[in-house]
Amino acid sequence: MSDRGYRRPRALSPLREHLRDTFWFAPTVGLLCSFALWWGVSALDAEIVTHLKDEQAYEEIGDLIRFADDARTIVTTVSSAMMTFIGVVFSISLVAVQMASGQLTPRVVRIFVRSRISKLTLTVFLATFAFSLLVLTSYESESDPRRVTSVPLLQSMLTLAMVGLSLLLFIAYVSSTLRLMQVGPVVDRITHESLRVVGRMPGGVREELSLGAETARIGYSGRAGVLREVNVARLVRVARRQEVVLRLIPRIGDFVVPGTPVLAVHGGALSQRMPRYTISVGVERTPQQDLAFGLRQLSDIALRALSPAVNDPTTAVQCLDRIVQLLTAMVHLPLGAVQHRDGAGAVRLVQDGPEWTELVDLAFEEIRWCATRSPQVSRRMLAGMNDVVALAPEDRKGALVRHRELLVKAVERTVPDVIAREFALFPDRQGIR
Repeated sequence: MSDRGYRRPRALSPLREHLRDTFWFAPTVGLLCSFALWWGVSALDAEIVTHLKDEQAYEEIGDLIRFADDARTIVTTVSSAMMTFIGVVFSISLVAVQMASGQLTPRVVRIFVRSRISKLTLTVFLATFAFSLLVLTSYESESDPRRVTSVPLLQSMLTLAMVGLSLLLFIAYVSSTLRLMQVGPVVDRITHESLRVVGRMPGGVREELSLGAETARIGYSGRAGVLREVNVARLVRVARRQEVVLRLIPRIGDFVVPGTPVLAVHGGALSQRMPRYTISVGVERTPQQDLAFGLRQLSDIALRALSPAVNDPTTAVQCLDRIVQLLTAMVHLPLGAVQHRDGAGAVRLVQDGPEWTELVDLAFEEIRWCATRSPQVSRRMLAGMNDVVALAPEDRKGALVRHRELLVKAVERTVPDVIAREFALFPDRQGIR
């Protein structure tokens, strides 16, 4: 096992990640804020009219009424056209998401769902629509400056400002959506998410730790799904209070069903009920704590690109570029079981993780089966393996060498011509220059 210092997760991390995986929270907050903003601005408009009446400035009130009447046409147009605009824009977006998931992998839909610019654009669009409707209720039929009680001056100006902001966000949204439909930005986003997981993993030296006899197991009682995240801080606190060591039995990314043993208790007794809010289970894997999920996504995109129906080896080469980048970032990282400690330095939670050999298999095994049909891919794989072997410590070279030898043998069996075989087995970082 590896000695990894306990790092307290950020506060409300599970809740924050859950909200980022939803598309309803930001627009709902935007609608509530638009109502609060309208209420505050309408009060200011009423105060302005009251102040001008106290100053007997009826001519100025008349000017405000004429300006508000001119702006009313724009506000009416905005309120009637904004919802149609929203429907058209996001209908096109759904088609784009469907095309991207079909060409790459369904896992990339999550990138669109978590896109900040998409949520911000929808939020501002809906807020503008709702705000313009509320502003229309503030217009009075009274045109006499002495009898009018409120003129929606600030409301109208704010509506125009929100329309301008919506147009700017629309440009940014279209640009962002077009980028996410391209292979390069998608694999780059996947890689950066995986590198953040790598950066959060604590380092240390390997050492064996005796956990003591297993005294109990705690089963899972929620709905079936994929184990996405573990609240390490809460489990460490529970184990410290009970003076026990907990061991997480399934890995992050495993599918669990009700009754599945989730926690093993060592060194004491613990309630057979699962501590509340300690694990997050969902319908699909997420990269927050899943070290292997990025490699899984890149491998899926490469495999789809190499399928006979698609036949796009250049996309597979782009995925191999990022796979090599991730393996290079993890080549010196202590892998395997993670030990989380309390404030006193005592191990309280042991969490199993992927070993180096498993990550290398995930990165190359399935792609290697398809690489024999494309010399571009086989050349890039050999170059990437050579690059990682040059950086890997001695105890981690074996897995890479094994995959390299298997690739060479597969190409030799598949390509009978000597010259073509030599070409397919020549390492090239660009595949074919």
